[in-house]
Amino acid sequence: MSHTLTPIAHIRSDFPSKFGIPRQSGLVDSLRAAVIFTPPYRNPDALRSIEDFSHLWLIWHFSACTEPGWSPTVRPPRLGGNRRVGVFASRSPFRPNALGLSCVRLISVKTTPDIGAHLIVAGADLMDGTPIFDIKPYLPYSDSHPEATGGYTDAAPRRLLAVDFPPALLALVPEDRREALTGVLSNDPRPPYQHDPERVYGLSFAGLDIQFTVEGEVLRVVSIN
Repeated sequence: MSHTLTPIAHIRSDFPSKFGIPRQSGLVDSLRAAVIFTPPYRNPDALRSIEDFSHLWLIWHFSACTEPGWSPTVRPPRLGGNRRVGVFASRSPFRPNALGLSCVRLISVKTTPDIGAHLIVAGADLMDGTPIFDIKPYLPYSDSHPEATGGYTDAAPRRLLAVDFPPALLALVPEDRREALTGVLSNDPRPPYQHDPERVYGLSFAGLDIQFTVEGEVLRVVSIN
């Protein structure tokens, strides 16, 4: 039996493209995004009591994935793109149904004349405009499992880069975006198989074009337009 999913909302974030988006939700808590509901779901009654929860699950569509079909095995970035695992042992977007799952922190519920009731969230790993199919509250008593194991991700510890951000360039970034941008850069936006220290990478974030290089464990911002 097939079923058609209808987006109830879209995300409004600082990422106009996929490059640079943290590879998991919650890695950069200083990132801010808005969940904008689509009529007829733009109803404040649908959000009644949601502010009582600190975190939410977002179920969404990998809408920017253009490759057709799916593969039974994928190469997770956490393994450097060098080892294949089963697609169901990964969070790859290239799956039979291109659904994503993100846990975000709820900051506030706001209402404005133009978009009605909407959510402000922290730590979202979604590209601007991503369709959201559902929202569910995170329940600590059932969703949190401190004893859980992380499979191959446990053997590949999270790696953060030192960010060399010249003050003159940092001053070009809006003050309320500086911490988030630095956090995004420290998570190494590059594809896992690219390690050329001479290569200049470009990241679009909050209307800015950030150019950077990476040598060893240091990311250096070289220009901002």
